[in-house]
Amino acid sequence: MTPTGSPKSPKMIYPLVREMAATGAPVRVPVAVACRVLGFSEQAYYQWLKNPVSAREAEEQHLIEVLRQLHEEDPEGGYRVLADDLADLGYRVSERRVWRLCRAAGIRSVITTRKRRYRKAGPPVHDDLVQRDFTADGPNQLWLTDITEHWTGEGKLYLCAIKDVWANKIVGYSIDSRMKARLAVNALEMAVAHRGNPTGVIVHSDRGSQFRARRFVKALKRHHLRGSMGRVGACGDNAAMESWFSLLQKNVLDRHPWASRHELRLAIVRWIEGVYHRKRRQRRLGKLTPVEFETIMMEAVALAA
Repeated sequence: MTPTGSPKSPKMIYPLVREMAATGAPVRVPVAVACRVLGFSEQAYYQWLKNPVSAREAEEQHLIEVLRQLHEEDPEGGYRVLADDLADLGYRVSERRVWRLCRAAGIRSVITTRKRRYRKAGPPVHDDLVQRDFTADGPNQLWLTDITEHWTGEGKLYLCAIKDVWANKIVGYSIDSRMKARLAVNALEMAVAHRGNPTGVIVHSDRGSQFRARRFVKALKRHHLRGSMGRVGACGDNAAMESWFSLLQKNVLDRHPWASRHELRLAIVRWIEGVYHRKRRQRRLGKLTPVEFETIMMEAVALAA
């Protein structure tokens, strides 16, 4: 990029000279005069005229156009997301080069700064069975859950989500205008139904009242699931779920003011099902989406059986 106040590159001025010297120009200026006034030689101009754009420049112009198209489809994604999308299209371009091209073209994520969320915590009803080890060898071994809230023109909207850490997939969620125990219970019921009624799954949460409620604890027991809770004031005890809510905050909640709960509800569901699950690749999953990862791994297990 050219610093402010510095002269432009001759390559940026050469097209102007060509237009000024054209036969049909309103005021035709000889090439020699234009070059002398603008401060470069005729020889340099004629060399450029033989090959106006280098192969490297043409390639980068093409890449920038592709990046612009990809960015329009997913404006929240940064240069790493764009680099993954390019690779998926068959381009062999380093992340460093993608970063440089995005910077030169002014292509950047529309994500805003995440707002912190504070919520009171109470005494635990479960031991911490996770101890900050957010890993699993297969599906339905460890689920993480939490609740977030966001203002709309009609008031707050609450979301409870449950994530299977094996594929980082959101297996259950519930959205409501009130933050009651049923919000967490409905998300749990959805997860159980979608995952084929698994048993023995560890369901880890913070100490929010919805997860300590008798209604939620009874739902865990009814489905033979194992409750787990982190410590008070230790955000790291549920960091993997917090990181997902951070993505949601940046990609959806903070994008712009939401007029109604219905509008925000639709935006959340579209992002979870359409973008996060099926388009957003993750390095921990080998640059696969959660849906791709589960499909490939399940097929591999079936073939090995």
